[in-house]
Amino acid sequence: MSRYDLVADLHECVNALELGLSTLRQQVEQQPLLIARAFSLPEIEKGHENDEIERIAVTQHLGQKARDMALAHYCRLFMQHQSEKLSTKAAVRLPGAICIEADEAVSEHISQQVADINALKLRLEHLITVDSGLPSEARFEFVHQHLRGLITLNAYRSVTLLHAPDSLRFGWANKNIIKNLTREAVVEQLERSLKANRAQAPWTREQWAEKVQQELEMILSLPTDAKLKIKRPVKVQPIARVWRASNKKQVQLACPSPLLVLCRDKTQVPILGELLDYDADNVTHRHKPLAQPLHLVIPRLHLWSDKL
Repeated sequence: MSRYDLVADLHECVNALELGLSTLRQQVEQQPLLIARAFSLPEIEKGHENDEIERIAVTQHLGQKARDMALAHYCRLFMQHQSEKLSTKAAVRLPGAICIEADEAVSEHISQQVADINALKLRLEHLITVDSGLPSEARFEFVHQHLRGLITLNAYRSVTLLHAPDSLRFGWANKNIIKNLTREAVVEQLERSLKANRAQAPWTREQWAEKVQQELEMILSLPTDAKLKIKRPVKVQPIARVWRASNKKQVQLACPSPLLVLCRDKTQVPILGELLDYDADNVTHRHKPLAQPLHLVIPRLHLWSDKL
């Protein structure tokens, strides 16, 4: 795909996404509101995206205000009319849920609207991460050159639709992302970075190339049977626990955005819990088996090896 066609497709996709979200907003506003809770979290300033989080103060909002905040959050694809200090690399999170009354016809209509919106979100992510052909470190600059102020994580995140669960309770989750990699895949990734001929602050292009070359040599010097894996801590995240009595089953969902819940009438309104403040000092960790010792070989990629 040519760069011209790619940029045209990006704009077309974002325009369609904005229209779809606006139409969903109008549809939801027309339905009777049964219950709503939204929990606003502190916003993240530029330069603090990777700070370790010890505490998060939660502010709760109820009823129509919570619904209006939720709908505005769905539609928030760009950083507009706010401080230049706020990061566009960190997604704005607003956990919670809004429950509306919807008969069968309206429920089907909203379900289709949400499916179309989520398909556009997947299309946008594919355009940026695959069709662009750019390495991850070059995408931010490319996106903001053509879609200034786009909050990519918010644009990617799907709208989660639920049909009348019995209860929704909220909490926090801490975990690590672990991904096994082949030696060839890591070498290929580092070689792509070299060919891109781009720098990452605070290094110059020459310094960055030298750094990546050293990382490449480090990987090539490892024993051929070395096991490589990315082990990266994920920031504490708000989650929702969805309970359905008929299934006697609880499902845990990531909850960066309000869940949209459709109920036939007032008899189906779920129990809606609160999200309490996060305090790292009060987190209880479950027992985990001892893992095999690993060695950190490329810190910036969170890349570990079982051998040196």
